[in-house]
Amino acid sequence: MAQRVLITGGGSGIGYAMAQAFGSIGAQVWVTDIDQTALDDCPKDWLCSQTDMAQEDQVIDLFVNITKTWGGLDVLCSNAGIAGPTAMIEDMPLEGFQACIGVNLQGAFLATRAAAPLMKAQKAGVIIYTSSTSGIHGHPNRAPYAAAKWGTNGIMKTVAMELGPFGIRANSICPGAVEGPRIERVLEREAELKGTSRDAIYQGYAAGTSMRSFVTAQDVANMAVFLASDGARMVSGQIIAVDGHTENPDPKI
Repeated sequence: MAQRVLITGGGSGIGYAMAQAFGSIGAQVWVTDIDQTALDDCPKDWLCSQTDMAQEDQVIDLFVNITKTWGGLDVLCSNAGIAGPTAMIEDMPLEGFQACIGVNLQGAFLATRAAAPLMKAQKAGVIIYTSSTSGIHGHPNRAPYAAAKWGTNGIMKTVAMELGPFGIRANSICPGAVEGPRIERVLEREAELKGTSRDAIYQGYAAGTSMRSFVTAQDVANMAVFLASDGARMVSGQIIAVDGHTENPDPKI
């Protein structure tokens, strides 16, 4: 039977690439996003739901629909997230901090809590969290995002221990700087904060990796497909960086 795969935040970026990758190997794909316009542009063979993953009632409704439609879930890609504010800690707005934690961390918790009973009932399942290298090293000027991603890795480690006896695996993928619109917004905000150019910040990020390059959404999607496969049947509780080896998380410019 084809894998039943839910990708949250799948209307664009990494989530969209994951959905394409799973679809290309014959999986059934269900995508959520807060942006209905993005969902309208998704392939017609994907199931789509406009969902704010930080809202408990919306997540509950989502999983009620998944249960009615599929009867279970094989893979959860907990990917929904936002970049959050960029500022020094003393200038960090509380509302921005709370919003970032709400989507990135609370959203991962709510999705996992809803998926766990379905996977336990079938004694099998895979949960893949989109974390970040900011959840390994921290990141100056992005305390909310780093805190959320460290927390995501903590949920993953705990879930792997709790659900492993039921045949359920959990892992985190930690992308570095990923080419695309989200990182462009981060680059522009950091350039403004540091009084330099977007290109200088970009080159600083790239120079902070062994591969001297950003990664692509497809690189991350490829890892997700592997982690959901039988080839990774004994890989659980792991924080796996897909980042070209970040040497310096605080690029100097």
